[in-house]
Amino acid sequence: MEKINNVLHEIMEGAPDVSIFGLFSVPNAVAVSWGVMAFLVLISILLTRNLKKVPSKPQMVLEAGVTVFYDLCKQNLGKHWRVYAPWLGSIALYLLVCNLTGLLHIPPPTQNLSVTATLAALSLLLIYGSQFLYQGFWGGLKKFTKPMAFLLPINLMEVAIRPVALCFRLFGNIVAGFIVMEMIFSIAPAFIPVPLAIYFDLFDGILQAVVFVFLTILFTHESIHNEEEEHD
Repeated sequence: MEKINNVLHEIMEGAPDVSIFGLFSVPNAVAVSWGVMAFLVLISILLTRNLKKVPSKPQMVLEAGVTVFYDLCKQNLGKHWRVYAPWLGSIALYLLVCNLTGLLHIPPPTQNLSVTATLAALSLLLIYGSQFLYQGFWGGLKKFTKPMAFLLPINLMEVAIRPVALCFRLFGNIVAGFIVMEMIFSIAPAFIPVPLAIYFDLFDGILQAVVFVFLTILFTHESIHNEEEEHD
């Protein structure tokens, strides 16, 4: 029990700061995020530097993944999907890799509330920025009175509720999974945590990335769909 308490205490206290060449220190979540971004840039360069008209098997897999994601954006965002796809795809890849760092016994940046809160705030800007961009200032304000004017207070509450829900759903699930796995690793033989890691670190990590991006897409669709209906 004391060992479990120590593990929980270490997680709640947060991972120690990382020293950069002995010159300065940065929070662990920032350092891991830098590593994730560098990894994604490197992988992107390697996978796209020799694209061919007759694709190789890796290129076919890459194109299939991009096509599936683009189709998701098209179906939910309509004619404006190209504006959003690069941003949403980047966030999806970032979250996916961040959530899976637990497999390497590295604390995921998404177990830091500052990281998830920032991502949620960016989604908030995307959602309501789109609302005013495509429907105009007065049209954007009028959107808060839909479908009926007396729902205005509830619709305004959603401005705060949506990012909080996005933030804490991602944060809570990643923290819970990491805590469970750290506890299991501390008290069980090495071979026992493997199947559990497949769920808590792999499956749940992928699931939370998908949920975060999909909810952002749905909320954005809600903010612009009236404009599309008027012009279709």
